[in-house]
Amino acid sequence: MEGMRSRAFWLLASSFFICGLSTTGLVGTHFIGFCMSYGIPIVLAASMLSFMGIFDLIGTTLSGWLSDRFDNRWLLFIYYGFRGLSLLLLPLALEQNSIPLLIIFSIFFGLDWIATVPPTIGLTRREFGMKKSAMMYGWMVAFHQVGAAVATYGGGLLYSFSNSYVSTFVLAGIFCLFGSLFVILLKKHDPQKETILP
Repeated sequence: MEGMRSRAFWLLASSFFICGLSTTGLVGTHFIGFCMSYGIPIVLAASMLSFMGIFDLIGTTLSGWLSDRFDNRWLLFIYYGFRGLSLLLLPLALEQNSIPLLIIFSIFFGLDWIATVPPTIGLTRREFGMKKSAMMYGWMVAFHQVGAAVATYGGGLLYSFSNSYVSTFVLAGIFCLFGSLFVILLKKHDPQKETILP
């Protein structure tokens, strides 16, 4: 009940819904099919997806380090903003059949894939304290999974109507830009000066 009454919870949960929608649900499910629809060989498309996984490890580790030192709101603002822009640019890269642009997309999206988790956890701890943060974050993960399900099903549904993934990826990019605005509405967060509530 406390979460339902909390503006901070809904802002974080909504942004995490968008996180799941734009990663696991969208790219994890439809990226290879999107590439193949433009004539990219399946092995190359799968290689780009695995390439994202390598950079995901780097990005998440770096994000944890940054989250201990900088305002977590601005980190999330940057992460969701770059994710949104990269999703909007992906159709252009595929239309041009540009492998270099596809590699650049894979690097940037990989760095950003799970980078949202450390600052989201940091903000959840700040808002709800150590004792309640695990439960609150658990509910946010549920929102993340619902977002992933929406993109998985919705992406396939839109493709069945339009025979194209372009609108799906563009919509996800726009959602990410909204997500960047949600998190910046939270209270200022300085992890080096603030004391986490018990």
